[in-house]
Amino acid sequence: MLNKLSPKRVTTHLLQYVDPLLEEPLVHADNIKECSVEDGNIKIVLQFGFPCQDMRLQWQADLHAYLQELAGVKDISITIEQKLRAHVVQNNLAAIPSVKNIICVASGKGGVGKSTTAVNLALALKHMGANVGLLDCDIYGPNQPQMLGATERPEITPEKKFKPLVVHGLQTMSIGYLVDEQTAMVWRGPMISKALQQLMFDTVWENLDYLILDMPPGTGDISLTLAQKIPTAGSVLVTTPQTVATLDVQKGLEMLRKVGIPILGVVENMSLHICGACGAREAIFGEGGGEKIASQFEVPFLGRLPLNKKICEDVDRGLPTVARDPQDRLALEYIQIARRVAMQLAKQKIKHGAGLPRVVVE
Repeated sequence: MLNKLSPKRVTTHLLQYVDPLLEEPLVHADNIKECSVEDGNIKIVLQFGFPCQDMRLQWQADLHAYLQELAGVKDISITIEQKLRAHVVQNNLAAIPSVKNIICVASGKGGVGKSTTAVNLALALKHMGANVGLLDCDIYGPNQPQMLGATERPEITPEKKFKPLVVHGLQTMSIGYLVDEQTAMVWRGPMISKALQQLMFDTVWENLDYLILDMPPGTGDISLTLAQKIPTAGSVLVTTPQTVATLDVQKGLEMLRKVGIPILGVVENMSLHICGACGAREAIFGEGGGEKIASQFEVPFLGRLPLNKKICEDVDRGLPTVARDPQDRLALEYIQIARRVAMQLAKQKIKHGAGLPRVVVE
């Protein structure tokens, strides 16, 4: 019978499912670890290379309803697993102990909301079910201690290494933890690069799936250190829509490409202002700049974030939007972008012999 229920028919149908939020197919062939059919009873095991604990029940329900469309179905069992593995980095640099993937969040210029985006993306990945760290790479102007509401100094181990401060569930490190808030860092380039390497390599990170680097703006010494010394699996570019910002982010994108760091996508920040009083929508900084860059350079467009006073107020009081309330509408925007980032990274080549133990989420 042409319409007989079979593993092949179930698999073909499953690959056609488009997630309504991601607006793309959820399941790919290599995600299907088991698909069996016996007397109308379907058993499916899916394994994703990105964190998915927050969406497990929703996806199970959605896929269950979707597969019910097939004729002859009696019962459906769906198991979702996540297996987060290390991915290939530029120039085969040696991995940092206990850090599987490093993702840098960069921009070509200041003032585009890169640091706010970085901390919320890190928190979003944690919310999704990953172990996440955040390294503030801006030595001249470290913002993450303020944004995280962190005032303590890190402990020093007997081996003279830093223990990261755990804030909102993130393992964090910043030069801002080590100097007074009013201290001006008047260091030259080599000192800055050395300081960054010490913060990176002399911090005892613990079993991180992702370490997010909040990069300083531009393409100077820190960026060169990143390219030469830090094993980076991917990068996210943050821009605002106006031309002057998109021109600068293009330079950052080209620099990252030249040094062999994959571009996971572009985020357009401050894309639209919605008046809290009347609901009027206004594109204060123009429209479509981030999407145009993504199209021009053939990289993924990860999404838009609004210009919203609440986002600024949250980081000013040390409680970033995703930490304050993961179900807030603004937080969900960050979470969707973080999910796309993780999915893009999962498509990159796996680093041989560097997988994490299997994690089953049921």
